[in-house]
Amino acid sequence: MSQNEPGPVLDPIDRVSEIIFGVLMALSFTGALSVSTAGRQEIRTLLFTALGCNLAWGLVDAVMYLLRTATDRRRKKALLVRLRNTENEQEAYRLIQDALPQLISNVMPPAALQALHRSLLAVHEPPHKLVFRDYSAAAGIFLLVVLATLPVVIPFIFIPKVIVALRVSNLLAVAMLFIGGAALGRYARGKPWVYGLALSALGAALFSIIIALGG
Repeated sequence: MSQNEPGPVLDPIDRVSEIIFGVLMALSFTGALSVSTAGRQEIRTLLFTALGCNLAWGLVDAVMYLLRTATDRRRKKALLVRLRNTENEQEAYRLIQDALPQLISNVMPPAALQALHRSLLAVHEPPHKLVFRDYSAAAGIFLLVVLATLPVVIPFIFIPKVIVALRVSNLLAVAMLFIGGAALGRYARGKPWVYGLALSALGAALFSIIIALGG
């Protein structure tokens, strides 16, 4: 319920998800490039289009994050109001259980629910407005989507031969997916290299689907 929660502005899942999204969006443009007919003008157009697309989608993702955060915060505030207006303890416990993750809710004993109920009633009602931390997270999302474009498109700037630039671009994209998967693996207390390989394979599959669908 606190607005001053410790820890990073974005959790690892959010960060990796935005990077993957940015990489796949950029790959959808580079993957459609014809290595046999592409000229410098076509490549320049591709680079600006890929960057522009990720700028737009980074902005959309950032706005949707703010909307989701504001909605979630309003929901928490409404829960506190309902708990304070509910005289029936069983109804209050049901409200708390509905708000908890199912794994925790299923094993929480009545004594713990009672203690949590008392604690929630003593909590100061949090503000539902967005704060600086929320805007910082939204800015981080925007930057992650945009910056994820760069490793995919930069090879086309510095490598004149299109086929070589494309291969380097694809290798960098796979490396980014592997690193992102490894980060998720560490976060999930699993084997980073397994998660890295799995995310690389998943990214390749998603990229194939995107290209097949004309994306």
